[in-house]
Amino acid sequence: IRAQEGPLSKPSLQALPSSLVPLGKPVTIRCQGPLGADLYRLEKLKSGRYFDQAEIFISAMERDQAGRYRCSYQIGMLWSPPSSQLELVATGTSPKPSLSAQPSTAVPAGVTVTLRCQSQYGFDQFALYKEGDTRPFKTPERWYRADFPIVTVTAAHSGIYRCYSFSSAHPYLWSAPSDPLELVVTGTSVTPSWLPTEPPSTVTGRFWSIHPVSVLGFYHLLLSLLVPPGLALQRYTKGNLARICLGAVVLILLVGLLAEDWHSRRKPPMRHRLRAAHRPLPPVPVLATRPPGQSLQMD
Repeated sequence: IRAQEGPLSKPSLQALPSSLVPLGKPVTIRCQGPLGADLYRLEKLKSGRYFDQAEIFISAMERDQAGRYRCSYQIGMLWSPPSSQLELVATGTSPKPSLSAQPSTAVPAGVTVTLRCQSQYGFDQFALYKEGDTRPFKTPERWYRADFPIVTVTAAHSGIYRCYSFSSAHPYLWSAPSDPLELVVTGTSVTPSWLPTEPPSTVTGRFWSIHPVSVLGFYHLLLSLLVPPGLALQRYTKGNLARICLGAVVLILLVGLLAEDWHSRRKPPMRHRLRAAHRPLPPVPVLATRPPGQSLQMD
């Protein structure tokens, strides 16, 4: 029966207790729809087999029962859209692979760990499962082995891992699971040494948390020296108030000195005006005189 378009929502399909079923072990496939559904249909894709019921129970898993399943339901004359496909995998069809961690199974946070799944048979597909996760990490790798890098591990990556090997020609017939590998991520993220993680408790510790040329740092240094730790939890005595006032006065004087220095640096340098030098005028040339009536002769 072909699913028809309509306002019905698609059902959910799950395998209990897991979609990875060892050969010979029981499993239940359950289709869940709304109350009032008249009929359920559960089918195994590419097999031509279907069941007009919401649930089927497999008492002993076999190879031919592995594959993809889906289901739908009917209300009146209307069929729901099909559910998401369920991949039912039979495990234990071949010997287990080995799983190792490089550089180690116990690493500090922030490093990169590679989990390697290796088989003695020529499988080209591998899957990695972390205990508690519902879906595996699958990867097509070169023959016989696969590497699963975990970049910048955190505490969330700690846990128990297993891997499987199988062939792309038979994607639902997997090997037995590898021996469990426990990955332990120790410590926390790397923190720079210059960034304090705890409030300092001594005067020596206070200096390490201050930049030497920071005015704000000097202010915090001054207050940390003048005001004892935990002042907020103590009574404001006269001595404490006097220290705070003294610190404020020193801070104001320091800010004034810095402002004056900054202002003086911003003033443009005085330009010296050059006055024009008074130089004596050159003498007027004297022309030679000739007696009247005498003409000028040219050679």
